Amino acid sequence: MGFVPCLDRSVGDDGIQVITLGHPLLDDYLAFVAARARANTWLAVAYDLKVFFTTVGKEPAAVRRADVFAFLAAQRAPRRGETVVRLEDGEPGLAARTIARRLSSVAGLFAYLAAREDSGVRANPVPRGLASRRPGRRGRGGVPLVRTPRTLPRILAPAEVDALVGALRTARDRAMVLAMLLGGLRRCEVLGLRLADVSAGERRLFIAEGKGGRQRIVPVSPRFFAALGDYLDTERPASATADRVFVVLKGPRRGQPLTAAGLDEVLDGARARAGLARATCHMLRHTCFTRLREAGMALEAIQARAGHASIESTRICLHLANGWLAEEYLRVAEAIDARAGPCGAAAPG
Repeated sequence: MGFVPCLDRSVGDDGIQVITLGHPLLDDYLAFVAARARANTWLAVAYDLKVFFTTVGKEPAAVRRADVFAFLAAQRAPRRGETVVRLEDGEPGLAARTIARRLSSVAGLFAYLAAREDSGVRANPVPRGLASRRPGRRGRGGVPLVRTPRTLPRILAPAEVDALVGALRTARDRAMVLAMLLGGLRRCEVLGLRLADVSAGERRLFIAEGKGGRQRIVPVSPRFFAALGDYLDTERPASATADRVFVVLKGPRRGQPLTAAGLDEVLDGARARAGLARATCHMLRHTCFTRLREAGMALEAIQARAGHASIESTRICLHLANGWLAEEYLRVAEAIDARAGPCGAAAPG
């Protein structure tokens, strides 16, 4: 009989406490992930594994490479008919990024099981890619199992930013949105801010739990601290005992830390009132870094501010305006022309 996973999770006031799939090996791996990743990553990995083993229907030790390829084919299969595709990539199945993430979760599980040496798994059935070079040839080569498109990140135009901020109803909501727009904070970093992390005198925020466990100090514009001060002075419940900066303002959870769903609800409401087609927390973060780069901030400085381990991640999150790119090109082209001789050759140095 095959294995059918059942995702079970318990949620407390402080967030997710336990996630299981009903299999000792998978549950051990989820406990391993929980010790080194955030709750959202933990839950995403659990869901990815649930989808995989529901599709494959085998015990972990019985999974072979053929099962992995069958899983990929199932994920690429049309969801709403052969003629219904997404506008952004023309594909009828799941998005390539979703498939790649699920494959990564599965590969991580089997790497863990193989390393244990007591699970019955001797090798990882998820190949890194397909070889494209003949044996003995040098070079990296290889074809990835899933080719994800490299698309530009979406950002908000200045007029859209003004409309969104103007549609926010409370100082708390303005402070949270400005933390992402002016500080480049992630959603989880906004919600994780503690009162002790705020240094109003120095206009800085201490990010204690950044992605990958990286801590950093982020200078933020006085506009953010003005909104934060209004919120702390007039809106934050005096009875709130939570050390988190942003808490629920009314209802049965008044004074308790705001959740990710609560922040998304705030942003969705403001987006609708502003008449915007799309506005997410990550778009606000991308908008922040793009504007900083266009204003002349060094890429390395943006990397440190963003908390990126790789500067390539910083490059990916920028969506530089066409006008800025044109100005940069013309500036460099004029410098080159100024050094050129009358016939177009470079003047001697």
